Amino acid sequence: MLMNPLDIRIVLVEPTHPGNIGASARAMKNMGLAHLHLVRPRHFPHAEATARASGADDLLARVRVHERLEDAVADCALVIGASARRRTIEWPTLTPREAAPKILATAAEAPVALLFGREHAGLTNAELDCCHALLHIPVNPEYPSLNLGAAVQVVAYELFLARQGTQVPKAGHVPASAAAMEAFYRHLEETLVDIGFLNPDNPKQAMRRLRRLFNRAAPDEREVNLLRGILSAAQGAKWRRARRETE
Repeated sequence: MLMNPLDIRIVLVEPTHPGNIGASARAMKNMGLAHLHLVRPRHFPHAEATARASGADDLLARVRVHERLEDAVADCALVIGASARRRTIEWPTLTPREAAPKILATAAEAPVALLFGREHAGLTNAELDCCHALLHIPVNPEYPSLNLGAAVQVVAYELFLARQGTQVPKAGHVPASAAAMEAFYRHLEETLVDIGFLNPDNPKQAMRRLRRLFNRAAPDEREVNLLRGILSAAQGAKWRRARRETE
C-alpha cells in the first residue's frame, strides 16, 4: 500500500552532500513516500543526487527547495525533528516505531513534516523549537553515527510497516499549523514583554520552555485563536491602565 496520498514530508535541512539527497529520495520511493523538501541545500540539482536516487528521479523532479525552514513546515500540523543526541532542554522523544502511528493518524487530516539536520551537526535548538517531538533512532552506543540517507530509510520503513494491512485511525484532534503557532509565539513573547514578565534583552530560555509546553499541548486553530484573544485582552488592559495613570 503506497502512502502517496498522505502529505508526509521529509525535510532535509542544509544537506551538504548531494548524494545524501539522492539516497533519501530512493529510500522514500522504496517505502511509498513522495514529498521531499530541502532547506538551503549546498548542491542541488546535482548529478550525484540523480545517480544515488537510482530511479527515484521523479521525486527529485518534484523536490521543493526553501530558503527558510519556516516555509517548509508552515502548513504542517505535526513537526518531528530527528536528533541523534540528547539536549539540555528535553523534548518529548519517540523512536521511529513509536512515532509512526501518530504520524500516520495526523497525516490523514493535515500535512506532517519530519526534519533531518545537517550531516555534521544535525538540527539546531532554534530549529527544534518548531517541533512537537524529537525522533531518536536507537543504535549501537559505541558507534552512533548514522548516515543521513540511512536515517531516512529507517523512518520511512517504520512508516511503511505501520500502514501495511491496517486501517490507520484519523487523529480527530488536528493541531494548529506551524505558521499559526509561530504567529502565536510572536504574540506571546510580545505580550509577556509588555506586561513585564519577560526581559526583552534575553527572552530565549523562557520562550523555549513555553514553546515546549504549547507544542506538547498541540492546541488546534480555534484554541490558538482563543489564546491569542486572551493575549490581546492582557495587552489592552495594560494599555488602559497606563492611560488612566496619565490622566
